[in-house]
Amino acid sequence: MEPLIEYLARGFMVMLAISMPCVLVAAGIGLVVGILQAVTQVQEQTIAAAPKILAVFLVIIIGGVGFIRILTNLFTDGMALAFNVVPKNETYVLSSDYYKYTTPFEGEMKDRFKNQPDINEIMKNPGKVPFIDNQQRMKYLPSQRTPMPRPDFVETNTILGR
Repeated sequence: MEPLIEYLARGFMVMLAISMPCVLVAAGIGLVVGILQAVTQVQEQTIAAAPKILAVFLVIIIGGVGFIRILTNLFTDGMALAFNVVPKNETYVLSSDYYKYTTPFEGEMKDRFKNQPDINEIMKNPGKVPFIDNQQRMKYLPSQRTPMPRPDFVETNTILGR
């Protein structure tokens, strides 16, 4: 369990390392533009947005190769952990014959097809739906059709050509 928690912590650190330069540049540009707007008394929101977008775009272009390298290293380490460390650790892996002695959904599927003697009968007759009893067959009814709604004033005038 410990290597997985360490990998999760490393993932958070990578997320911070990649996002922090963009956030800091956007905050710095916002502070500078905010001071300039306060001095000039021009309170236009689009003036602050354009420099932030350009600056963050430049940070992504400049640091993009480094960001990709960091993410590639994280991915490589994750695959090494998933395929080399976890399978060799006995506390993570089930025994190879685990599913041989278990029956999943055993309690839920007990009387699902009690009228059908065996599943081959169902497969031979695909059109027949295996109901548990006749009452269930009677409960299945198609939905009632609702009456056609009346047209409103505009639709009525369009229909009548007025």
